[in-house]
Amino acid sequence: MEVQGGRTDSAVLVPLYVDAAGEMHAVFTRRRHDLRRHAGEISFPGGRRDEGDADLCATALRETHEEIGLPAAAVELVGALQPTPTFVTNYAIYPFVGLIEPGFAWAIADAEVAQVLELPLEAVRAGHARRRMMPRGVPFRTDTYLVGDDLIWGATARIVADLLDRIPAPA
Repeated sequence: MEVQGGRTDSAVLVPLYVDAAGEMHAVFTRRRHDLRRHAGEISFPGGRRDEGDADLCATALRETHEEIGLPAAAVELVGALQPTPTFVTNYAIYPFVGLIEPGFAWAIADAEVAQVLELPLEAVRAGHARRRMMPRGVPFRTDTYLVGDDLIWGATARIVADLLDRIPAPA
């Protein structure tokens, strides 16, 4: 599927796990605050497709391993979400969903990632609101997810919305 507006193909992994209490969590990264693009933002692990990647799924798995140390062999791929464009950086993001075991010891790539966040999906769902954002001084209203002090917005919020639409809330 081709994404309207995205000229550079990239892919992310949406790692999910179920904890001992039966609660599903998603794994995100917080980007370093000194990066040129998307500094300090919360995203899923992933990045730009390299020439050597067999396909975009391989891109997502390679980038995830590079950023947080999660090897491809530790991921059970279960599907893909809608491709999502970025409006400022002109990327087409292809999200792949994978199940992992809880308790993984993350090996963070310090050059890109400041922190790994393991957020309960129901806390993410409960934190949804439309908020006024003002990146680069341009105000607009957009869907966001706030969990504690962690604000998810932009392309990552659009990917989260698609994920939550596919995973029913517990009764």
